[in-house]
Amino acid sequence: MDIKPIKTELDYQAALKEIEVLMDAYPETPEGDRLDVMTTLVEAFEAKHYPIEAPDPIEAILHRMEALGIDRRDLEKMIGTRARVSEVLNRKRPLTISMIRRISDKMHISANVLIRPYRLQAEVK
Repeated sequence: MDIKPIKTELDYQAALKEIEVLMDAYPETPEGDRLDVMTTLVEAFEAKHYPIEAPDPIEAILHRMEALGIDRRDLEKMIGTRARVSEVLNRKRPLTISMIRRISDKMHISANVLIRPYRLQAEVK
């Protein structure tokens, strides 16, 4: 199984082409094993060279609401009144620790995502 580390963009492109060829390989076969190893190497290279930043907490909430098919009224049950939901989603009020806990528990969004700093709208005076 002649496999080497992926060190350059050229190595990476070659590995992607090989994975494409191996995509239909059966598990527990030499080709399936090679596919497993190649995808692990590609994932490691991508994590190092193309990291994906965690999403903004409010964007994560909005995305998860859409994915779960829930609306603002459902969010009220988790974080409070209609006004509070509006303030949070419109970035006028930061998430509190208790809000983060409830949202994380009910919507299955990692608390690590929800505690990230994010911009609030400046109040107009």
